[in-house]
Amino acid sequence: MHIRKDDQVEVIAGDDKGSADDRRIAKVLRVIPERNKVVVEGINRVFKHMRPTQKNPQGGRLSKEMPIDASNVMLYCPKCTRGVRIGHRYTDEGQKQRYCKSCGSSLGNLGPAKPARAKSASTS
Repeated sequence: MHIRKDDQVEVIAGDDKGSADDRRIAKVLRVIPERNKVVVEGINRVFKHMRPTQKNPQGGRLSKEMPIDASNVMLYCPKCTRGVRIGHRYTDEGQKQRYCKSCGSSLGNLGPAKPARAKSASTS
């Protein structure tokens, strides 16, 4: 999955999409890879109606975020200031990283470095 927890994403489809002027950019709270869904802060909010109990004698409505499909969000590039397509590449040290396909800037590293992927200084 191309989205990870704590990423900044732009919502590109659904009820919370927003217009071209009013882009909805928020943080990913949770990723559910087996269902290909993500929970995004402040997006796809629903009300859960709570019955009055001894703990909560008032009862009421609890607002919470529900999962949306990962295809409805794009990773946000701070340099391009919009949601972008991403690619994967290895650095010279063998570190796998995500990068913006538009501007080429790095969007974060993934996992530990792999010495097998490192470009050695001895080869010319």
